[in-house]
Amino acid sequence: MNITESVNIALGAIKANKLRSILTLLGVIIGVMTIIAMQSLITGLRNSVEEQLTVLGSNVFQVQKYPAIQTSGGSRWKYRNRKNLTVEEAEAVRKYCTAAKLVGAEVWTFGKVLRYKENKTLPNVYVAGGTPEFAENNGYFVSDGRFLTWFDVDHNRQVIILGMDIVEKLFPHEYPIGKEIKLDGTRFEVIGVLEEQGSAFGQSRDNRAVIPISTFQKLWGKRRSINITVQAKSAALYDTAINQVIGILRAVRKVPPEKPNDFEIWSSNTLIEAFDNLTRVVRLAAIAIASISLLVASVGIMNIMLVSVTERTREIGIRKAIGAKRRDVLWQFLIEAIVFCEIGGIIGIVLGIGIAEIVAIFSPLPAAVPIWTIFVAIVVCSLVGIFFGIYPAAKAARLNPIEALRYE
Repeated sequence: MNITESVNIALGAIKANKLRSILTLLGVIIGVMTIIAMQSLITGLRNSVEEQLTVLGSNVFQVQKYPAIQTSGGSRWKYRNRKNLTVEEAEAVRKYCTAAKLVGAEVWTFGKVLRYKENKTLPNVYVAGGTPEFAENNGYFVSDGRFLTWFDVDHNRQVIILGMDIVEKLFPHEYPIGKEIKLDGTRFEVIGVLEEQGSAFGQSRDNRAVIPISTFQKLWGKRRSINITVQAKSAALYDTAINQVIGILRAVRKVPPEKPNDFEIWSSNTLIEAFDNLTRVVRLAAIAIASISLLVASVGIMNIMLVSVTERTREIGIRKAIGAKRRDVLWQFLIEAIVFCEIGGIIGIVLGIGIAEIVAIFSPLPAAVPIWTIFVAIVVCSLVGIFFGIYPAAKAARLNPIEALRYE
């Protein structure tokens, strides 16, 4: 008997007992569906994180007081007693880090309102105080006007660069360069407009404004910890730059040799690693649910195959009587078990992809089906069919043809 004929017989047996087959396959369907749906959502979210992190400049990392991702609500208190990072420390890094191409300092505040004549923004604008390296290290580009210079920083100039969201709100019908706007009652001259950036992590990168870091600290004080952004000279010097920065800051901040760093180094890679760590529990939970479902389904599949062998005992006897060998009977029932599992697997794959796409449509979570999960699902279903179908198939192959023919 060839494989095609065995597959047709298996499909016929499933059609003949539709309800029993569906109930038996339910575990396989749920297991595969869970894996496909969860992996699709996690992979889609990870791809989105990677894509949105490309807004950082090439070979750039940052030094911050707090970790970029904190895993518990109380973890912020753990780092609160650390000393703030300062502009002077950024200058030390700029002076002594030989592997760095650009070293910038920046500090942020949120919830500011910008005004021009009768127009004003909502109180949700991010304002950054930065040095001239801010634009390149953060992946910003000026579309009109210019960016900050060291002259602006050294002389505390009241100049500002606006994101496109702010420009559209304040200057719907005017050219913004050279105009004066108000920020917390202080007049600023608009010297530049940033290219449109879009959103990252659900927040608009165009609802931002940049002023000299010296002016920022003059307005709102020096009590905030700054971020130090470092761009390595090349990808080959990236790790060297990180090690140099750590050494410089430990020396400047007088961190004892036996103590850990009192600052955090983060980059696109560290954020992706943190994301993977956060989603590992979800992945393990999905695998656990799938494993339990497949285990329950496997017992059902073995059961239904044993029932099938019993129901078709006379058929097996007739086949053996007209020349069928043991291996023919073995292969027939083994293929039936595999086909049975694969049908459940295919249904689970389709439902898993469908659920992931529906979630992506009605929520901010993106979906991307990893091809490897489909292959793994097919292979696992085949292995389940082989492992739990081998006993019923062997039992059918060992039947005595004479006794089988007399079976009622």
